[in-house]
Amino acid sequence: MHGFTELVDRCATFTLEALREANESAIETLQTSGATSLVKTLQMIQLQKAILSVGMFSIFEANLQDGLGCSNGFGRTKKILVDKGELDTKERFDDLYLAINVIKHGRGRSYDALVAKAKTLPFRIKLPDESFLFEGDVSEVSTLVEVDDAFVQYCGDVIGDVSDVIRRVRPEFI
Repeated sequence: MHGFTELVDRCATFTLEALREANESAIETLQTSGATSLVKTLQMIQLQKAILSVGMFSIFEANLQDGLGCSNGFGRTKKILVDKGELDTKERFDDLYLAINVIKHGRGRSYDALVAKAKTLPFRIKLPDESFLFEGDVSEVSTLVEVDDAFVQYCGDVIGDVSDVIRRVRPEFI
Protein backbone atom coordinates (compact mmCIF):
# COMPACT_ATOMS: atom_id res chain seq x y z
CA MET A 1 0.00 0.00 0.00
CA HIS A 2 1.25 3.46 -0.82
CA GLY A 3 1.76 5.87 2.04
CA PHE A 4 -0.72 8.66 2.59
CA THR A 5 1.78 11.42 1.79
CA GLU A 6 2.60 9.87 -1.58
CA LEU A 7 -1.07 9.43 -2.43
CA VAL A 8 -2.05 12.93 -1.33
CA ASP A 9 0.78 14.37 -3.42
CA ARG A 10 -0.33 12.40 -6.48
CA CYS A 11 -3.94 13.40 -5.88
CA ALA A 12 -3.03 17.08 -5.62
CA THR A 13 -0.88 16.96 -8.75
CA PHE A 14 -3.58 15.15 -10.74
CA THR A 15 -6.37 17.45 -9.56
CA LEU A 16 -4.42 20.66 -10.10
CA GLU A 17 -3.48 19.56 -13.63
CA ALA A 18 -7.10 18.74 -14.49
CA LEU A 19 -8.23 22.07 -13.02
CA ARG A 20 -5.52 23.94 -14.95
CA GLU A 21 -6.73 22.40 -18.21
CA ALA A 22 -10.37 23.25 -17.41
CA ASN A 23 -9.36 26.80 -16.46
CA GLU A 24 -7.41 27.32 -19.69
CA SER A 25 -10.32 26.00 -21.75
CA ALA A 26 -12.83 28.26 -20.00
CA ILE A 27 -10.61 31.34 -20.37
CA GLU A 28 -10.04 30.59 -24.05
CA THR A 29 -13.78 30.24 -24.64
CA LEU A 30 -14.45 33.43 -22.68
CA GLN A 31 -12.50 35.32 -25.36
CA THR A 32 -15.46 34.86 -27.70
CA SER A 33 -18.35 34.28 -25.30
CA GLY A 34 -19.46 35.91 -22.07
CA ALA A 35 -21.60 32.96 -21.00
CA THR A 36 -22.38 32.81 -17.31
CA SER A 37 -21.61 29.09 -17.34
CA LEU A 38 -17.97 29.87 -18.17
CA VAL A 39 -17.68 32.27 -15.23
CA LYS A 40 -19.29 29.61 -13.02
CA THR A 41 -16.72 27.11 -14.31
CA LEU A 42 -13.89 29.42 -13.24
CA GLN A 43 -15.49 29.82 -9.81
CA MET A 44 -15.99 26.05 -9.53
CA ILE A 45 -12.30 25.55 -10.21
CA GLN A 46 -11.37 27.91 -7.37
CA LEU A 47 -13.85 26.26 -5.02
CA GLN A 48 -12.49 22.82 -5.94
CA LYS A 49 -9.02 23.91 -4.80
CA ALA A 50 -10.46 24.93 -1.42
CA ILE A 51 -12.30 21.61 -1.13
CA LEU A 52 -9.12 19.73 -2.06
CA SER A 53 -7.07 21.56 0.59
CA VAL A 54 -9.64 21.03 3.34
CA GLY A 55 -10.01 17.39 2.36
CA MET A 56 -6.27 16.72 2.32
CA PHE A 57 -5.82 18.20 5.77
CA SER A 58 -8.93 16.57 7.25
CA ILE A 59 -7.96 13.12 6.03
CA PHE A 60 -4.44 13.75 7.34
CA GLU A 61 -5.99 14.36 10.76
CA ALA A 62 -7.69 10.96 10.64
CA ASN A 63 -4.40 9.44 9.49
CA LEU A 64 -2.60 10.99 12.46
CA GLN A 65 -5.22 9.79 14.94
CA ASP A 66 -5.00 6.26 13.57
CA GLY A 67 -1.21 6.21 13.24
CA LEU A 68 -0.59 7.73 16.66
CA GLY A 69 -3.38 5.79 18.36
CA CYS A 70 -5.05 8.86 19.86
CA SER A 71 -8.23 10.91 19.60
CA ASN A 72 -6.45 14.25 19.12
CA GLY A 73 -3.98 13.67 16.30
CA PHE A 74 -3.21 17.35 15.82
CA GLY A 75 -2.54 17.90 19.52
CA ARG A 76 -0.24 14.86 19.72
CA THR A 77 1.51 15.93 16.53
CA LYS A 78 2.20 19.44 17.83
CA LYS A 79 3.72 17.94 20.99
CA ILE A 80 5.94 15.62 18.93
CA LEU A 81 7.10 18.52 16.77
CA VAL A 82 8.02 20.57 19.86
CA ASP A 83 9.71 17.59 21.56
CA LYS A 84 11.81 16.96 18.45
CA GLY A 85 12.78 20.63 18.15
CA GLU A 86 10.94 21.00 14.84
CA LEU A 87 9.66 24.47 15.67
CA ASP A 88 9.62 25.76 12.09
CA THR A 89 7.61 22.73 10.99
CA LYS A 90 5.26 23.23 13.96
CA GLU A 91 4.71 26.87 13.02
CA ARG A 92 3.93 25.93 9.42
CA PHE A 93 1.59 23.20 10.70
CA ASP A 94 -0.11 25.69 13.06
CA ASP A 95 -0.52 28.25 10.26
CA LEU A 96 -2.01 25.64 7.96
CA TYR A 97 -4.33 24.41 10.73
CA LEU A 98 -5.58 27.98 11.19
CA ALA A 99 -5.95 28.53 7.43
CA ILE A 100 -7.97 25.35 6.97
CA ASN A 101 -10.20 26.37 9.89
CA VAL A 102 -10.74 29.75 8.26
CA ILE A 103 -11.63 28.15 4.92
CA LYS A 104 -14.14 25.88 6.70
CA HIS A 105 -15.61 28.29 9.24
CA GLY A 106 -14.84 31.86 8.13
CA ARG A 107 -14.16 34.64 10.60
CA GLY A 108 -13.35 33.76 14.21
CA ARG A 109 -10.35 33.05 16.42
CA SER A 110 -8.39 31.31 13.67
CA TYR A 111 -8.97 34.19 11.27
CA ASP A 112 -7.94 36.74 13.92
CA ALA A 113 -4.74 34.78 14.59
CA LEU A 114 -3.89 34.78 10.87
CA VAL A 115 -4.67 38.49 10.50
CA ALA A 116 -2.23 39.22 13.34
CA LYS A 117 0.58 37.60 11.37
CA ALA A 118 -0.63 38.23 7.82
CA LYS A 119 2.64 39.81 6.67
CA THR A 120 4.68 36.72 7.60
CA LEU A 121 2.39 34.04 6.17
CA PRO A 122 3.46 32.08 3.09
CA PHE A 123 -0.06 32.50 1.70
CA ARG A 124 -2.46 35.41 1.38
CA ILE A 125 -5.54 36.06 3.47
CA LYS A 126 -8.30 38.58 2.88
CA LEU A 127 -7.80 41.29 5.48
CA PRO A 128 -10.77 42.75 7.40
CA ASP A 129 -10.84 45.91 5.26
CA GLU A 130 -10.72 44.03 1.94
CA SER A 131 -13.83 43.06 0.00
CA PHE A 132 -11.96 40.93 -2.52
CA LEU A 133 -8.60 39.22 -2.79
CA PHE A 134 -8.36 40.41 -6.39
CA GLU A 135 -10.94 43.01 -7.39
CA GLY A 136 -12.34 42.29 -10.83
CA ASP A 137 -11.43 38.58 -10.78
CA VAL A 138 -14.62 36.85 -11.87
CA SER A 139 -13.28 33.47 -10.70
CA GLU A 140 -12.97 34.56 -7.06
CA VAL A 141 -15.10 32.66 -4.57
CA SER A 142 -15.89 33.76 -1.05
CA THR A 143 -12.98 32.46 0.99
CA LEU A 144 -10.84 34.41 3.41
CA VAL A 145 -7.71 32.51 2.32
CA GLU A 146 -6.36 32.64 -1.21
CA VAL A 147 -6.48 28.99 -2.22
CA ASP A 148 -4.38 28.85 -5.36
CA ASP A 149 -2.12 26.10 -6.70
CA ALA A 150 0.69 27.27 -4.41
CA PHE A 151 -1.55 26.95 -1.34
CA VAL A 152 -2.58 23.42 -2.32
CA GLN A 153 1.09 22.54 -2.79
CA TYR A 154 1.90 24.14 0.57
CA CYS A 155 -0.68 21.85 2.19
CA GLY A 156 1.00 18.83 0.64
CA ASP A 157 4.46 20.03 1.65
CA VAL A 158 3.45 20.59 5.27
CA ILE A 159 1.71 17.21 5.42
CA GLY A 160 4.86 15.60 4.02
CA ASP A 161 7.21 17.41 6.40
CA VAL A 162 5.07 16.60 9.45
CA SER A 163 4.79 12.97 8.35
CA ASP A 164 8.59 12.74 8.05
CA VAL A 165 8.99 13.86 11.66
CA ILE A 166 6.29 11.46 12.85
CA ARG A 167 7.99 8.57 11.03
CA ARG A 168 11.20 9.27 12.96
CA VAL A 169 9.24 8.72 16.17
CA ARG A 170 6.95 5.97 14.84
CA PRO A 171 8.60 4.27 11.84
CA GLU A 172 5.43 2.28 11.15
CA PHE A 173 3.53 5.54 10.46
CA ILE A 174 2.66 5.80 6.78
